[in-house]
Amino acid sequence: MEILEAFDATGSLRAAAELAGCDHKTVGHWVRARDAAGGGLPVPVRPRPRVDAFAEKAEEWVRRSRGRIRADVAHRKLVAMGYEGSERTTRRAVAEAKRRWRAGHGRRTRPWITEPGLWMQWDYGTGPEIDGRATTLFCAWLAWSRFRVVIALRDKTLASVVMAFDRALRAFGGAPSYALTDNEKTVSVDHVAGIAVRNPQIVAVARHYGLSIETCVPADPQSKGGSEATVRIAKADLVPTDHNLRASYASFAELEQACAEFSDRVNAREHRVTRRAPAVMLAEERARLHPLPAVAHTICFGQTRRVSWQSTISVGGAIYSVPSALRDERVWARIDGSELVVVHADAPDGPREVARHALTTPGQPSIQDEHYPPRPAGALERKPRARSAEERAFLRIGPGAEAG
Repeated sequence: MEILEAFDATGSLRAAAELAGCDHKTVGHWVRARDAAGGGLPVPVRPRPRVDAFAEKAEEWVRRSRGRIRADVAHRKLVAMGYEGSERTTRRAVAEAKRRWRAGHGRRTRPWITEPGLWMQWDYGTGPEIDGRATTLFCAWLAWSRFRVVIALRDKTLASVVMAFDRALRAFGGAPSYALTDNEKTVSVDHVAGIAVRNPQIVAVARHYGLSIETCVPADPQSKGGSEATVRIAKADLVPTDHNLRASYASFAELEQACAEFSDRVNAREHRVTRRAPAVMLAEERARLHPLPAVAHTICFGQTRRVSWQSTISVGGAIYSVPSALRDERVWARIDGSELVVVHADAPDGPREVARHALTTPGQPSIQDEHYPPRPAGALERKPRARSAEERAFLRIGPGAEAG
């Protein structure tokens, strides 16, 4: 349009080309096209390759896979059958075939009208590697207020799950009536006639907190979409990738801090469905939550130990260090494979793993420097002090006498 405007203003192809910053032949092309179209510009139509000859086969694959076949897989099959179109065209054809299949066979659901204080969901996401070891993101979601809690875990053992479950409930400020999750072995040990058989220990945990733990149908992520969405956005933000430009974590404590900051950030901003911040809605929902027990459920945490004044505990006759801030506190210690895991369960915000050691033997203590504060500068230096006239006379000789 700028080219044609310049031509109308000047009446010259070359003058219009100079004004529009293009070649005069380009100006001539668009002027002739406008004149041929009777005052308007023709709309260019680019012919697209079609898959009509293979459309029936694409429909068959969508039908046999119940709408789950990927377009790239369908494209590879079509190419092997002689198809010469692009993968982009195949994606369009497969997407259209899926839309037609879902119109007659797709799942139909009604919106879930949530009730305050009734439901929470939790799920797990694969966390970043720290020191060559994988971590897990425990993601909990309170249905009515959309309040999210993300907690970093070193593993998915029952003790770690209960620890994160307690911390999530204390972040909510109470317990809802139901908690929905997947059929992990920590929750469901078996299925009989399609009915889940609960892990007895998780039943005891649910009784301790006054709620009922339910599980979704296997391979049905739509039944717990809230926690699935929490996992998705948590992984996109917390796991370092080429897209979010997040640097790798130097320690597990740094990942824990990042999870806490992420939870604060998503709960403080307006939710797109409710148009309110989840933290604001949680203040209202807490009136409908059940009170929490004063202490966490600790049956799966191991054995209790009292931290000595040297910030150590003894397990099996071997000495292990714990953070010095826990001196004279009670901790729980359990053996997990080849490691000793130490949990502090008496904190106001719930139990937390505080130390992890490789198993050792009596006489070979496992001491970690990060459990102790750094020594003050000059703590090991001893300055000479004169206690008699002779010693004072000796020190007055000079720095060499003091150094000697």
